[in-house]
Amino acid sequence: METTHLGKVSALPASPEAAKLDYVPNPRPQSRYLVRFAAPEFTSLCPVTGQPDFAHLVIDYVPAARIVESKSLKLFLGSFRNHAAFHEDCTVGIGERLFREMAPHWLRIGGYWYPRGGIPIDVFWQSGAPPADVWVPDQGVAPYRGRG
Repeated sequence: METTHLGKVSALPASPEAAKLDYVPNPRPQSRYLVRFAAPEFTSLCPVTGQPDFAHLVIDYVPAARIVESKSLKLFLGSFRNHAAFHEDCTVGIGERLFREMAPHWLRIGGYWYPRGGIPIDVFWQSGAPPADVWVPDQGVAPYRGRG
């Protein structure tokens, strides 16, 4: 198993397109289980003003043959720091790329964006209906009231 980032010094990718996600074999392919990543300090740039946007992302997936390596995911998400895109594009694009490359049984992403212009924007995407035989807990992010 050769990885790009694991156990190596890695720079933050210049863009999401340049980011290389690493995938490793699922250590429990015979079991159906849920994996959750939370990125409470995700940032990107507004494509109109260039000002920073902040979000709390929650990514849930049920692995199939492979899982995403967490360091490469962290670098991929960090690559959005200088990326200008609307909330919908960032959130759905992350979900679609992970689903396309990793090919899990199921994946969902919740993008809980902090207010811009006084309005928080929350964006949700999933690959289909959640599996009936897997515990899928609530993502646990409060409706906006300072998110806490």
